[in-house]
Amino acid sequence: METLLLTGDDFAALVSMDDCIAAVEQAFREYGEGRLHAGILSEHAERGAFHIKTSTFGGYFAAKLNANFPGNPSANGLPSIQGVIVLVDATNGFPVAILDSIEVTVQRTAAATAVAAKYLARRDSRTATIVGCGRQGVAQLTALTRVLPIERVTAIDADADRATQYAASMSERLGIEVCATTSIEPSDVLITCTPSKQAFVRDLAAGTFVAAVGADNPEKSEIDPSAMRTSVVIADVLEQCATIGDLRVAIAAGVMSRDDVRAELGAIVAGRVTGRRSDDETIIFDSTGAGFQDAAAAALGYERAVAAGAGKAWTSHSKRSAI
Repeated sequence: METLLLTGDDFAALVSMDDCIAAVEQAFREYGEGRLHAGILSEHAERGAFHIKTSTFGGYFAAKLNANFPGNPSANGLPSIQGVIVLVDATNGFPVAILDSIEVTVQRTAAATAVAAKYLARRDSRTATIVGCGRQGVAQLTALTRVLPIERVTAIDADADRATQYAASMSERLGIEVCATTSIEPSDVLITCTPSKQAFVRDLAAGTFVAAVGADNPEKSEIDPSAMRTSVVIADVLEQCATIGDLRVAIAAGVMSRDDVRAELGAIVAGRVTGRRSDDETIIFDSTGAGFQDAAAAALGYERAVAAGAGKAWTSHSKRSAI
């Protein structure tokens, strides 16, 4: 029995975005059917935050420890988000794999947006706006184009040069029109994936689908409470959204309660609740990231690695005595 070490490059080589979307969709379905849970523990640090997210999926248990330090790239030359996922055989407790969490987190977060867009965006959505042109912004647009016929995209970033570089790169990669801009323009889909601590989305056109991805701790905020109040809100995990998502800000402002959320995405994927009910509904998906997304993606990566003989064996327990 060996524990596999899987790097981010290993995971990226083994799991495509389409693969990840399918796995995450299945995880949302099982969560909506009451077969999975989503556990979370958060701690603040002086310049960032830590969280541990847990869940079972497909015979495995996964625990992800992630650190989120927005100032890392400029101050320390390190990624903003980094950590590990421990994947355990849920039948006997053996740790079958340890994965670098960066690539898994990037892909599964974007996959969740794609799943939400599949069920909540208008099917004829052809325009999109991406706010936040970092690594997550790349994955978000890549995933979105897997489920919607996107033709034109506007990109916004606090660093104008990065938005320009993003637009050129994504235009070439996806074969669609991507243009850098400085303000949010009306579009069929709006994705926000920033570390902002101040809400910047206020006015939304009827029919827009919004994936609010950035707010994943109590200090972050992207969507103004007024926009939350006048839109249909779908949560990934209601309790998480009420404590660390944009829903938290709307509740604190006194304009929403948990009861105002139409449903969790899992209930919609499972067919228990109708998501979009008309083309003119403005829908906000409050995406805080769930442990079952990590578990589904990590399990897929591990099984692909075993089949391909990929990864590095960390240790062997074959000769250890049972305790």
